[in-house]
Parts: sequence; C-alpha cells; structure tokens
Amino acid sequence: MDIRFQVGGPSHWKADAVMTFVFEGEGVEQACSALAQNALWLGIAPAWRDFRGRKGESVMFYGPQAMEISRVLGVGLGKAEKANMTVFRHAVGTAVRRCREYDLETVGIDGASLARVARTLGVSFDALVREAVIAAFLGLYRYDRWKSEKSDHEDPRSLFLMLEGEFVEDAVRAQARMAEAEARGVMLARDAANDPANVMTPSAFAEKARSVASKYGMTWRALGPSELKAEGMNAYLAVARGSAEEPRMVVVEYTPRGAEGRNPVVLVGKGLCFDSGGISLKPAKGMEEMKGDMSGAAAVLGVMEALGQLAPSVAPKRPVVGVMACAENMPDGHATRPGDIVIAKNGKSVEIVNTDAEGRLVLADALAWAQEAYDPFRLVDIATLTGACAVALGLDAAGLFASDDALAAALHEAGTRLGERNWRLPLWTDAGLAALKSSCADMVNSGIREGGAINAAVFLQQFVREGVAWAHIDMAAADNADNPINAKGATGFGVRTLLSAVWDDEGEMLQ
Repeated sequence: MDIRFQVGGPSHWKADAVMTFVFEGEGVEQACSALAQNALWLGIAPAWRDFRGRKGESVMFYGPQAMEISRVLGVGLGKAEKANMTVFRHAVGTAVRRCREYDLETVGIDGASLARVARTLGVSFDALVREAVIAAFLGLYRYDRWKSEKSDHEDPRSLFLMLEGEFVEDAVRAQARMAEAEARGVMLARDAANDPANVMTPSAFAEKARSVASKYGMTWRALGPSELKAEGMNAYLAVARGSAEEPRMVVVEYTPRGAEGRNPVVLVGKGLCFDSGGISLKPAKGMEEMKGDMSGAAAVLGVMEALGQLAPSVAPKRPVVGVMACAENMPDGHATRPGDIVIAKNGKSVEIVNTDAEGRLVLADALAWAQEAYDPFRLVDIATLTGACAVALGLDAAGLFASDDALAAALHEAGTRLGERNWRLPLWTDAGLAALKSSCADMVNSGIREGGAINAAVFLQQFVREGVAWAHIDMAAADNADNPINAKGATGFGVRTLLSAVWDDEGEMLQ
C-alpha cells in the first residue's frame, strides 16, 4: 500500500472511499462538516439515522456513483471524553480491514476529521497522522504463508491523506514516512516470530538478517559454535547443546554518514527460535507458542529494517548495532543438565539449576560480548524472559528495568506514546543476588519463585559493566495478541520503542 497526499480540500479529493471519524452522538455537521460541504449527499444519507458513533462501530454511506466521493466510511470512536490513542488505532485498523473486504483500491482519510480527533486527544496533527498510517498498515497485516486457500481480498493499493490546505507540511510528510518505516519493521518482526521453528531456525534467522543488511548496505556477521567458544561464551553454548540446530549470534551494524567513530547504541535481542525448556521440559499445552521465544531478536531486526527504510535522509547521529542471540533449547543426550556449572563470558560461574531459564544465559554472554566489542553509548536488551512479568503486569505490557533513570524515563514515555506500554520495575540487587545464591558457584540461573522477573533482571545486571546506561525490557506478556491492528499471532512489540532509543544523542529521544 502506498501512502499519498491530496490537498486543496474536499472539492479536490478523490478516492473509492473516505474514512471520517465520529464521536458518539455526533451528526454530520459536527463530525465531518468539511467533507459534507462537497459530498452534499452525505447530510441526507439515511444510514446516519442508525449510526451512533460508538466505539468499534462503522457504517458505509453511499452517494451517487458518478461523484468523486461516492462512499464515506463513518468510523466510531465512542464517547469523546473516553477516547484515547488505543481506541483510535483500533478504529483505523477495523476500518481498513473493512475497506479490504469491499475490495477498494484507494482509501482516503478525511484530514479535517483527523484534526478534530487530534484536538480532542490533545496531540499534534502530524503525530496523529503517524498513528493513523501505522495503524492502517498493521491492521492489514496477515500471516497466511502456509494456507493453501488464501483470501480473495487484496489490500488497498493507496492510502490518501486528504488535507484542506494547499500544500503538505514537512512535519506531516516526515511522520507519515516514519510510520511506514516503523510498520515495515514491525511486520518483518511479526513474520519472523510467526514462522514455525522448523523454518525459522537460528541459521535461517541469520540469513534473514543478512538479507536486511545487504539491502541497506549494513555490515553483517554471524558467530557460530566455534566463534562463540573462542569468545568464552559458555553460558550461551550451554543452552544450544541439546539441539541439532547450531546457534548463531547475528550482528548487524549500521553506521550513518558522519557517525563514524562515535560510541554506538547497542540493541540485544533474545533469539530462542524454539524453547522446549530443555531437560526441565515445559508442559505440552501451549508449547507450540515457543516458536515465538525469539521475538526479542525479531524486534531488533525490525529496528534495523526501519532504519534502512529511513536512510539516508533520516538517520541517527550514532552507529546502531543489533545483536541477535539465536539458538534452540532442546533436550537430548548432549543437553545441559540441571546442576551443571558453566563459566560465562565475563568469568562468572553459573550453576544451571533450571534449563528452562535459558534466555538469561544467552543474553548474559551476548551483553558481555557486546560491551567488550563496542563500548556502547547505550545498551538495551529485549526478551520474552519471564512468566513472572506477565503475572505482575498482565497481558500486552512489558516490564522495564534500568540502571539509568533518564533512559528508563525515556523508554517508558516512548512505549506509552507509541502503543507499546511498559512499566518500570525495581532492580533490587541485594535481594536478587540473595535469591540467586549458589552453594557451589557465583550464582544460580534461576532463583526463588517470588520476584522472578526482578531476579532475572538482577542476573542480567551482573553482566553489565558499572557506568553503562543499560535497560532490560521483559516482553513475555506482549509478544502475542489478537486485535484490530494485530492479526492473531506475533505482535512485533518493541520495534517502535527501540527505534526511539537509537535517535538519542544528547538526551532527547525521537518524538
């Protein structure tokens, strides 16, 4: 779907259908007066008598076929005082799906109506343009790669942003472009996490990352078993020992022009392409969802895709490095046993008391390696790490842990604003280390049940050097969803939040 603009007001607009937004109880003159001035038939359309503008409600209004605007899709947002950005995103997602069902090739968004919504929500017009565009892309996303019978309905060819002025402001163009890049990144992450584990193996993920890097002129490399061993990454290797699939730690480096020699922003993603739990085997029910235990790595690759889409005209001032720690956790005669001890990359000994607490082992070595290799300006990791975080925060939310208050505040603000909500949880180091105490090693990899998400974060903290601005995002409850902007399955959570982090240079993240 292409994003295009039409200017000059309703008399110059043309599309197969135009979306307009309606709050509960509004009539034509309140909801879309500018549109109604040109599409005069709209004011007398009989269906207005039954349309209430409730949340989730939409009605297609029909006018004379010969007119430039002969269909208007009324999109309900519910009560104005209760409307929020989530309601708006879901309304757009629902609307574009309906347009696809009608096989419409071109769909417009009434800019005057959009401006009303922006004022009601207390956001800028260009910011709402961004959310409308990304919601449209994500609402149309579908994963049907393996279905022999696919839908006959095609996505709309063009989405028009219809404006009243005579030109398109630079900020509006920039936000629309940003939204499209974000959407491409999120959809790539969704595809990777939705792919079954017999297809999206560590090696296959490495090739997918190579393709992204090659397309945008980025640097790519993948460390296999011999390289990981040479680097002393024994905790990482312990996770992969039971699988016939070799591990791959994939590294993609993006250095914009003028950023050479500067300390990079480093993003690290957990990439367990399948997690059976190893010898500490998971229950059978729901195990098929463990193909998505690489959603953290998928999010990092999605960020690299978005950066490539934006380059070269829009680029961060620092290099960005994506480290994606991919492996499989499987049980066989070579698999790591509960009670085994390994020496991690930073020299700490770890007693592995639970092989299903594997993500922190992979991340521990990846974090230690990334700091040694890159001396990062900022280090952020993202992982489907603990069920405890889902218990604490519920679904569709991530836990946020950070050693740096400013970084934590910025990530929380970005996630809240961009629809990837997170909540900061404490790094209670003393309590966490007590819970991780081992009688025969520096620490165990899995402590007591109480405070499980905090204990896991404290474990990772032991592999982050003092003074490094580091944050950990536990997205275990946010990697899967089913709603109007997320076809059932992987969410691509984290792409937008992480992308905001790479733009920072002097303390202000991308808005």
